[in-house]
Amino acid sequence: MTLALATVLYEWRRYMAAIVALALSGMLVLAFVGMFVGMGKSFTATIDRSRADLMILPAKSESLINTGGLPRRVMPLIYSHPDVVAVSDIDDDGGMFSNLGVGDDKDGPDAKKADAKKADKPQDKLGDATKKKKRVYVQITAVDTAQGGLTLPTDFSEDLRETLSQPFAVAVDKSALDQLGVKLGDKAALDGHAIRIAAVTTTYPNMMQPQIIVSRQTLRLLGKARPSNRVGPMFVSIRDPSQAERVRNELNAMADGRYRAWTKAELSKANDEAMMKDQGIGVILGFATVMAGCIGVGITSQTLRGAVLANIKEFASLRALGVSMNSLRWIVLELSFWVGVCGLGATAVLVTGLTFLADAAGVPMSFPLSNVFSTALFLLFTALISGFFSLGVLKRSQPADLLR
Repeated sequence: MTLALATVLYEWRRYMAAIVALALSGMLVLAFVGMFVGMGKSFTATIDRSRADLMILPAKSESLINTGGLPRRVMPLIYSHPDVVAVSDIDDDGGMFSNLGVGDDKDGPDAKKADAKKADKPQDKLGDATKKKKRVYVQITAVDTAQGGLTLPTDFSEDLRETLSQPFAVAVDKSALDQLGVKLGDKAALDGHAIRIAAVTTTYPNMMQPQIIVSRQTLRLLGKARPSNRVGPMFVSIRDPSQAERVRNELNAMADGRYRAWTKAELSKANDEAMMKDQGIGVILGFATVMAGCIGVGITSQTLRGAVLANIKEFASLRALGVSMNSLRWIVLELSFWVGVCGLGATAVLVTGLTFLADAAGVPMSFPLSNVFSTALFLLFTALISGFFSLGVLKRSQPADLLR
């Protein structure tokens, strides 16, 4: 064990402020990263969890974000590959969702009484909870409800699949119920069509826009299906999923500029990168990183400076024993390195706790390994810079002071 590591372990209280500052700086950066990437993944959750091995997008697409459809004539070209066993497409749209207040789904004198009460009170009671009449624009995503359907998410149970097979039955994530003003079993309206909240999911939160999942048949009944000559991003199932990269390359060689094939892992990474490249998100992340760096360096450098000053007699003793000033400087820098390592550990604990809280609140978060690695390097660099700023204290470690 080195002298620097032993000092940090045995005098950890002196370095706790620096460790906490680094941990909070790291959590600040990763919280923004996790939130923005999580927002992107909330839009593509049904695709990421599909049963497909490959995805087919327009030729110039760089990710799923803002991706248009494909001509339907592309689908037979995908089937022409001998390893392809099934091809499907996803369909989505948007619409105006309205919950039903008390009396909205009744006729006759009872409805008139309910309307009179509604005029007197700003809120109606539905069960034990009050609710307002709400109109919200929602994202509509259609899935195949046939057994083994390519677009059917792998975490959908058999009961959920059968429930969504019913006409005008929709599934809503638990995190969106309050925003939409509904609960399981309620009736609602979507662009003038009556629908029923037939199922509630728990792993499809969306911070920006509530998502409603329907069957492909219900999407047609709602008048939201794509034109017959267009298809959305296509899902491809192959005979041997372990050969996905080979089949992808062969499909791209056959494409002749008409489409581009992706593995799901490759596309998921591209989606994360596209989200982080957004100009607005880049500005926010840059500002958060600068603020985290300033806070980290300011507090950590002062903490290290105070800790070195408290041990100045020990450093003077080392100089009296013949240890060079450069060696003492390396000891201080190593001290700052170990403080940075401890800060990384504390960051991991804080971010884990933050993720659990976010999940409980219905806020999706995701942390790409590249961003986690870059944040770790950022914290270590912050710690070393702080150690560099505290080196000036070593000038006070004069051996002659030991004789006073």
